[in-house]
This record gives sequence, C-alpha cells and structure tokens, in this order.
Amino acid sequence: MKKYPRIEEYKVLAIRILLAYVFYSIARILFYVYNSSLIKVDSVIDFLKLCFHGLAFDTTTILYVNGLFILASIIPVLYNSKKNYQKVLFYLYFIPNLLAYSANFIDFIYYRYTFSRSTRASLDTLENESNKMLLLFDFLLNYWHVFLLFFALSFIWILLYKKTKVHHKAETPNIKYFATSIFSFLLIVTLCIGGIRGDFKKSTRPINILDASRFVTNVSQSDIVLNTPFAIIRTWNTNTFKKVNLISKAQVDSLLMPIKQYKNNPQTKPNIVIFILESFAREYNGAFNKGTKIPDYEGYTPFVDSLSQHSLIFTNAYANGWKSIHGVSSVIAGIPSFQNAFTSSPYPKQKIESLVSTLKSEGYDTSFFHGAPNGSMGFLGFGNILGYDHYYGKTEYNNDADFDGVWGIWDEPFFQYFNKTLSQKKQPFMATLFSVSSHEPYKVPEKYAGKFPKGKVNINESIGYTDYALKQFFAAAKKQSWYKNTIFVLVADHGNTIAYDEYKKEFNKHTVPILFFSPNEKYVGVNTDWAQQIDIYPTLLDMIGYQKPFRSWGRSLINEKKVAPFVVKYGSNMYQFMSGDYICTFDGKKAIGFYDKDDKAMEHNLISKRNAAMDLLELRCKAFVQDYMERVIDKRLTTVK
Repeated sequence: MKKYPRIEEYKVLAIRILLAYVFYSIARILFYVYNSSLIKVDSVIDFLKLCFHGLAFDTTTILYVNGLFILASIIPVLYNSKKNYQKVLFYLYFIPNLLAYSANFIDFIYYRYTFSRSTRASLDTLENESNKMLLLFDFLLNYWHVFLLFFALSFIWILLYKKTKVHHKAETPNIKYFATSIFSFLLIVTLCIGGIRGDFKKSTRPINILDASRFVTNVSQSDIVLNTPFAIIRTWNTNTFKKVNLISKAQVDSLLMPIKQYKNNPQTKPNIVIFILESFAREYNGAFNKGTKIPDYEGYTPFVDSLSQHSLIFTNAYANGWKSIHGVSSVIAGIPSFQNAFTSSPYPKQKIESLVSTLKSEGYDTSFFHGAPNGSMGFLGFGNILGYDHYYGKTEYNNDADFDGVWGIWDEPFFQYFNKTLSQKKQPFMATLFSVSSHEPYKVPEKYAGKFPKGKVNINESIGYTDYALKQFFAAAKKQSWYKNTIFVLVADHGNTIAYDEYKKEFNKHTVPILFFSPNEKYVGVNTDWAQQIDIYPTLLDMIGYQKPFRSWGRSLINEKKVAPFVVKYGSNMYQFMSGDYICTFDGKKAIGFYDKDDKAMEHNLISKRNAAMDLLELRCKAFVQDYMERVIDKRLTTVK
C-alpha cells in the first residue's frame, strides 16, 4: 500500500500547533504564580481543572493567530516541503504567535491593577497616553524578569519548532495527491471553525469571555481559564464603551438618581419567581394589545391573558436589548445593552449589585434555571458573576427523553421540574427561569400537534405551547405551601418575528409584556406608562420593603415620584430615550431627533420645533449615557456614588 500523500507535513503541522498549546499552558501557570495572592484556588487539583477548561480558550486563540499559517501549510501547491517555502512558514508562524503570546506576559503585572485580563479597552486606554515609550521603558526597568521569561520561552519555542522539520519530497501532480489534499484541507478547515467557535452545537454561541465564568467557584478564577490574546480578540470590535462628559455630576444625580432608596412599604420577605420568556414579545399577548386597535389582531396566550386579570401589567414596556443575555442583565441586574452588549464587553467581570446580591443580603436562596445545555447563551457564566447560589440546566434535569433535539428541555416538563425544585427549598427564595421552547425552529412536542394555533408567523404556535406550560406550572404551584407568599414576574427577553405592521415600526421594536402577580392580588391593574426591563429590579425591592440604598438606573413602577417614567434602548445605530410626550434619538453626544410619543414609525422629526420638554429629555439622555459609561468602565456597579 502506498503511503498517504503529505502525511509527514500534517504530522509536523500538528506538532507545531501542539507546541503553541504547551507554551500557552506555561504562560497560564506563570500568570497564576505572579497573581496567586489575588486569585484564590483551593488545591492543585482545582488549578489543573481550571487549566483544562482553559484549553478551549487557547484553542480559539491559537486557531485565530495561526489561521494564515495553517492555510499555507495545507494548501496543495506541490512545493510545500521545499526549504524556502518552509522558511516562509516559519515567519508566518512566529510573527503572529509571539506578538499574541507577549500579551499574556503583560498581564503578569498589569492584572494586579485591573483585576481582569487585558482587552481591546486596554489598548484604547493606551492610545490616549502621550508617553508610551516612557511607560514601556519603565515597565522594562521594573519588570525585567517578565521580559526575560518571555524571551527565554520564545527562544525555547523556536528551538523546538526547528526540530520539527519537513523533509522535502518532490510531488508529482496526480489525482491522488490533489484528492487527498483537498479532503484534508476541508477536514482541517472544518475542525478549525469548530475550534474557533468553541464547539459545533447550534444551541451555543461562539465562545466568549463570559463563558470562562462557567467553570469557576470564584469569579476571579475565570482569569486563569482565559488567556489575554483571547480577551483582546473577542473584544476587538465590541468596545463601544467610552466615557463621555456631557453634563455635570450634580445634573446626573438629580435627573437620573442612580442610587435609589425606597421606604414605601413595610419590610417583608416573600418568595420571588421571575420568568424570562424566550421571544415572548408583547405582540403575541392579547391582554397587552387591547388598546392597540390592530386590524384582525390575534393573540396566542390565553393563560397569560387570564392571569393578567389578576395582575399588575404594563402595556407600554420595552426590552433594554435585543438578545437573550441582554434580557438577563437588564431584568436581574438592571444593566441595559446598547450598541454592544454589556455581557460581551470588556467589563462584565466586576462586582455587580443586582436582585441576586440584594436579596442574598436579606437571606434569600437564589437560583437560575435554563433547560438548555449548561452554559448556553452565556447564562451560567453571567450567573456566576452575579452570584446565584444554584444553577439548574439540562445537566441537572438529567433526562434527555424531554430534550427537544435542538435547544433544550421542552418548557412544560422543565417548568414542572422548576416547581418541584422550588418546593424543596427553604423560604424565602428568589428564582429565575429562562424558557427555551419559543425559539427557532419553533417546534412543539409531537403529542401537542394541532393543539395550538399556527398563527400568522412561525413563532406563534410555540408561543401558545409556552403559554400552556405556564398554565400547567401555576396549576401545580398552587398546591405548594410557598405559593401564596410569592411574587411572580413574567417578562420577555426581547421581540421576535413580527406579524403586524404596528410592531414593525422602529419605536415598537422589542416591546415586551411586564406582569407582576401575587396570589393575594395586592397589585392589580393596567398601567400604560413607559416601562422597561431595568425597572423590574427596583420595583421588586420596593414591593418587599427593601430599605437600603442600591444602584439602579431603572425606577420603581409602583411608587416612584422623583423620576418620571421612561425607556432607554438602542436601535438603528442610535440611543432612543422615551418619556412623557416625546421620544428622543441621540447619537451619544447630542439629540438628532424628537418625535411625538405616538409617532412610532419616525415619520415627523420635531427637532426644528424644540421646546422645554424636549430640552429636558435630551439632558436626561445625556445623564443616562454619561453615568452608564462611567460606572461600567470604572467598575462602580454598586451603591458607590
């Protein structure tokens, strides 16, 4: 049997890529040695586990950095093994690799000042420095040992690379050579794509910084899992977080009141159960569309509609982002997402005051439930940052018979699991469930085929199924002892497929239902004021009589008197600030448009007819953007003023 063409080249390529893994692992160990006082790791076994999880992040980095080298190594051009070609490969390998590798060494020292891996934001900060050479010289002088380590390891890496030689073999252009080369090329490229994404699963997004927090018991440990080049690559085009100085701090505090404190209700400790419903847009909910006068309107949520009769609902509410993870950060932590998501930015790994932290301080047990594979959507990582006590995913459910084959466990059985798990908990508890089934490909279990209306757009049937799952949950929960002492919240993460022209209008995109229900029907009614996801956090604290100051950009929806109802969101490459009779569009520095609150299609820009109300709206928008950027970048997402 003839030898497989180019087998030696592929073996050498594998060894050269393996060398990168070895030196990235060494850099990870050194990073921990330099920063062990800042990152708590309980044992050698725990450290090795963190290193193991770090291989996924190393894979993404190594494949990004070596993309051109790999391509040049496997492309079938007949003379790949020649000396001059191999010399070119040497430079294609080491120029990008050593440049990327050096970033790890900078963080041996820089980490102690930032407490996080360097990102694109770090480079942006350096751009504003006029004394770059002085800073470099000072770093070199004070941390000469870091440079010594880098050059020593680079020298060893080069030596080992040179030992992996490809011996030249003259190839003749024949069918076998090109057929096997093309097959190998396609296979390697496919593997590289999977490595860059983190896996081949449809249910997960490409691996990002947030995913490092999935594997830790302490948030700082995620920096061991990560490597610095990965953090820079993943934030390269996401750092739209920049400080702005638009108005005075006194104006910010008076207009925005970022530190809230309510004393409207007596202190109580009811359980809090929050359903964040996948794509469960306001459009699909009949009770939230009674005043819209949409011709031939149809809703698909009979149970939510019936529950609304006994609840406090907000029919003019909005999402503060457009992705699932945006919904979690907005609802639970009161942190909206604008041009880029907070959770995908360089800044999510910091102390964040949220429903989780405030309720934990009051003795609540906190849990997050999501029926998808653990880590999907970035929820596990962000949940660890927020400090949830427990995470329950597909792994904990542990019954693939109820797996929908794409995203996770069907809503009905997972909601029943949710009820059973809560019923075993000590009260008070706070639990968040993020649903799964109302997601593309919008399937329902076979046993329910034909039970729910197909509707006007593809998602309607699955919305009906999730509504039914909610009905079954409440039917079971009513029988539990904790039920009567619970506040339930229903909200969508964002919008989805649109059937009606009314919801295709720019200022009606990502409208969501917000519903508060308590069995004692303390809060009942229909509120048509502006409302948004980030209002849920302060509203719940107000409802339970939480007396301490807390950081919140939202407002209580039941008692707030000092901050007028408003909505802030991002769309069409601009901020959209809605309050009172007007909607302001804002470019980050100044207003570029004003519209009547009912002009949801942006048909009549009123900026040429500015009045005092519009001027105040622009000031409020400036206050929000300025405080948001400062607090996120300066890591002050707590009660620190």
